[in-house]
Amino acid sequence: MPSEFFLPDPEGRVPSAEGYFGAYGGKFIPEALVAAVDEVAVEYDKAKSDPAFAAELDDLLVNYTGRPSALTEVPRFARHAGGARVFLKREDLNHTGSHKINNVLGQALLTKRMGKTRVIAETGAGQHGVATATACALFGLECTIYMGEIDTQRQALNVARMRMLGAEVIPVKSGSRTLKDAINEAFRDWVANVDRTHYLFGTVAGPHPFPAMVRDFHRVIGAEARRQIMERAGRLPDAAVACVGGGSNAIGLFHAFIGDTDVRLVGCEPAGHGVETGEHAATLTAGEPGILHGSRSYVLQDDEGQITEPYSISAGLDYPGIGPEHSYLKDSGRAEYRAVTDDAAMQALRLLSRTEGIIPAIESAHALAGALELGRELGEDGLIVVNLSGRGDKDMDTAARYFGLYGTDAAPVEADASADDGAAEIQTDTEIGTDPETRTGPVTRAGTTDQAGTTNQGGTK
Repeated sequence: MPSEFFLPDPEGRVPSAEGYFGAYGGKFIPEALVAAVDEVAVEYDKAKSDPAFAAELDDLLVNYTGRPSALTEVPRFARHAGGARVFLKREDLNHTGSHKINNVLGQALLTKRMGKTRVIAETGAGQHGVATATACALFGLECTIYMGEIDTQRQALNVARMRMLGAEVIPVKSGSRTLKDAINEAFRDWVANVDRTHYLFGTVAGPHPFPAMVRDFHRVIGAEARRQIMERAGRLPDAAVACVGGGSNAIGLFHAFIGDTDVRLVGCEPAGHGVETGEHAATLTAGEPGILHGSRSYVLQDDEGQITEPYSISAGLDYPGIGPEHSYLKDSGRAEYRAVTDDAAMQALRLLSRTEGIIPAIESAHALAGALELGRELGEDGLIVVNLSGRGDKDMDTAARYFGLYGTDAAPVEADASADDGAAEIQTDTEIGTDPETRTGPVTRAGTTDQAGTTNQGGTK
């Protein structure tokens, strides 16, 4: 079977030659990086037509990563989703514990083709950093990972994993000390060391060709899921659901279903403490078009066009931008985006853990919370595929503190989790909770029409 990454795209769902998805995308970078970014684009185009590249990548995905990843039905969890059938695409079972390894292996092979000896990367939750450090160990590449100082504290386990794999992990102490600032520092490093360094960008944002290239390396998720759900359920799902930060796991799932207009594409972005509080990272719900990290897309910004600080309990979703293809899908109406609060995500994390024995990453738990609400809308005839983008080992300290699990009097839940269990407190007909005490704040849906105005980072509307 040919590589899932390079299968023909009969509907031409690719960006323009300049890297635009409609009004979004492009390449807004300093002159010092133009040659390096162009080199990546040229080498990627060559790789797509090289059977040897595809064969090597396929071998790594099967025999190193462990693909195809499973599609697991979760019937006990689904009782809380209106009785709809719910299947999880198990990217958490990949080597390194998330979907990130798909893109990393592809770009690591490109690094070798370009003759580079050093790789840099940004990371938020640490999963992209771990995957990058893993690939660098495999291929004998020098590895430097930039990670916001706050994220190094809340994801200390992944910091240790990266260092065990031989990577240098540099805590970023500027700005908000989170993912946005890690990306800024990685770009500065690339400018200074461009001759021997490849920036292994971790999401479908950034300058062209990264949004399309990273998407293509993740297309395997949706291609497998589409085939698997047809085998398991005999039809396509009513909805494909994924969490959205930068958007790589979501676009990897969505891409296979874009031409299937009866399949709803639902992205779940972080509402934090509630969109109305300003403490969130719900870019497509509350942002406007602007330029961030080399491309034009929706971004969170103030009235002066300055990028605002995002917030999420999830380090991997704590980003004020979004991949340009998601902005295009939003404006076109082909995809819908819902904002899920911290508490709703954490309740969904606990619910899946206690009903199915699967502990998801907090990032993935946002998608699970969205699926619970969506299932109640669809009813018993509904069929939902959720991308479980990562496992929750890295988040156990956060979860333990959130739910008080370190105490000796932490209450267990009975084996048969019912709708009355504490684990299911997010269940309502129309709402996902915002306040940890009341859990009554509404889910916020991003509109599907254009929002007026364009901005540049640090510019004016």
